[in-house]
Amino acid sequence: MNLLKTCIFTALGCAASWSMASTINSVPSCYAANKLPMAAPAPEREVFILLDQTTPLDASLQKSVMDNAGRLIQPGTAYSIATFSSFGQGRYLELLSAGTLEVPLPEATRSSVGVKVLRSLDACLTGQQNYVRKAAATALQQAMAGISADYAKSDVMASVKEMSARIKQSPAPSKILFLVSDMLENSGVSSFYANRNVRSLNANTELQKAASAGMLADLAGARVFVLGAGLVQDANSKGFAKDSGIYRDPKTMAALKDFWSQYFQRSDAKLQEFGMPALLVPVQ
Repeated sequence: MNLLKTCIFTALGCAASWSMASTINSVPSCYAANKLPMAAPAPEREVFILLDQTTPLDASLQKSVMDNAGRLIQPGTAYSIATFSSFGQGRYLELLSAGTLEVPLPEATRSSVGVKVLRSLDACLTGQQNYVRKAAATALQQAMAGISADYAKSDVMASVKEMSARIKQSPAPSKILFLVSDMLENSGVSSFYANRNVRSLNANTELQKAASAGMLADLAGARVFVLGAGLVQDANSKGFAKDSGIYRDPKTMAALKDFWSQYFQRSDAKLQEFGMPALLVPVQ
């Protein structure tokens, strides 16, 4: 059995065989493996999961990330999982996993394909789904394990803009950006902090700063879901990142949401949900 089929059928990571940081689909095609005369249908949806490693996530929020990702990554969906913190600290945006889950052969076409090939294709697609879910879960666990209190800066806007290059290239009619972040910019563009808490922002002023610094993105009509907004990082006695527990008043948080709503609107996207910190509705 060749490498491609072995990796799919065993649903193992096969990390040594593929570079998960590649910008190309790292999931082998079952349609190609079975030498079908037609290409796999293009994905109807592409999901981009971007995780800020300066954002402390408790067990409940980590579970929410995993649950939402698992719900999103379904047949007919392409996905990318990436992390970021601060470019200045060498923690640039890093793509951990990317791929496409193919859909079964349409019923109208199945009659033109031999039984043996159909059986092989269906088995391959089942293995592909198991492999992708394992690869995505491993990437998310790796991303969340890398959350640290040592990262003093957070280039949220620059990372969104960098990811937007990939989003803009996607041919999928439906695009979702699932952004796991405190959304507290702390860079040369601006700082959303004051006295170890969330600063009360003037959305228009901050938007002007972002535009002047060239930090607006082109998100190609994506819908944006944010989990973790307003979490202020601290370190516990063992040095692990956690939320500081400092009170963030509703007015300050409303201003933070207002800025990002305008930012995404100017970046050709719609802020669908802004979890402060938890999402009230699932990403969909």
